[in-house]
Amino acid sequence: MESVKSQSYEVFVNELGEAALNQHVAKRGYSKIFVLVDENTKKFCLPQFQKMFEHSIDDIFEIESGEENKHIQTCLKVWEFLSNEDGDRKSLLINLGGGVLTDLGGFVASTFKRGIDFINIPTTLLSMVDASIGGKTGVDLGSLKNQIGVINQPQMVLVFPSFLETLESRQVTSGFAEMLKHGLIKDQEYWEQLKTNEDFVDAKSIQKSIAIKNEVVLQDPTEKGIRKILNYGHTLGHAIESYCLENYDKKTLLHGEAIAIGMILEGYLSHELTGLSKLALEDIKQTFLKHFEKVEFDGNDIDAILKLLKYDKKNSHGDINFVLLQSIGVAVTDIKVPENLFDKAFAYYKE
Repeated sequence: MESVKSQSYEVFVNELGEAALNQHVAKRGYSKIFVLVDENTKKFCLPQFQKMFEHSIDDIFEIESGEENKHIQTCLKVWEFLSNEDGDRKSLLINLGGGVLTDLGGFVASTFKRGIDFINIPTTLLSMVDASIGGKTGVDLGSLKNQIGVINQPQMVLVFPSFLETLESRQVTSGFAEMLKHGLIKDQEYWEQLKTNEDFVDAKSIQKSIAIKNEVVLQDPTEKGIRKILNYGHTLGHAIESYCLENYDKKTLLHGEAIAIGMILEGYLSHELTGLSKLALEDIKQTFLKHFEKVEFDGNDIDAILKLLKYDKKNSHGDINFVLLQSIGVAVTDIKVPENLFDKAFAYYKE
């Protein structure tokens, strides 16, 4: 299986990754090698990683898993650890974990000593097909998603689908939402294939999703234009995710679960504003509801979620900008949505 080449790094799948990692480290002569894990990846993934890694690790630092720990206080602990362990500008940080850990670890590495090398080894489906690819790093500000961060590319990304065997099925399904999104925004044939593919964690589908995201990022590394299409479902999805994080009486949604709702809602907006057919809209809704349980939102919930939209990173000059679909496989950016459509979108979701 070939690697996926990005601007300054490559994404390697399976045994290619093992060889590339050891070759890279041998060539670069790092002064220190640190590994960042959480309590889950330390237990389930670190032993496998240590077997494949031919070089000595200077130290391993463990952070707590979960979106609620993706904040600047956790960064402080990692920065202090790197400093106390005599990390310098020739150090390497290997991020072994899901999207929270690769986002945070990438941000820590990008800012420690004004930037040290880092390598992402994603261990969840979500991080394999989305979070670890494309150079977006960062942390949340309170419950507001990804407000602090930089775009900075890793040295390489290594994908080992065997790590997915350590996950509960809910985590795997969460990542599947991003794979479905890749079909919706760029490749109708891939969307159709995924809909009928019960075993969506196969290496071929994972690599296809990585290739779609990478192709978009290559055209627009700093998200000035086409890269915005990767945010389909995320404008409302992030607001829903933030709201559920903030409100302890609500079920905390995984990223993919919130984005799945966002894609149905933004599918409705696409039908109203950008020409998505009723048939395609129903297809989107039924596909996501097949994999993701419907979540109940009352009027107060919806009002609070809509208030959070103003914090979305994609906003400009006070306008809330949406990525919508013209058809399955064709997305358009920077669409302004009349406020009266939001309640209608939620009503459609609840039907």
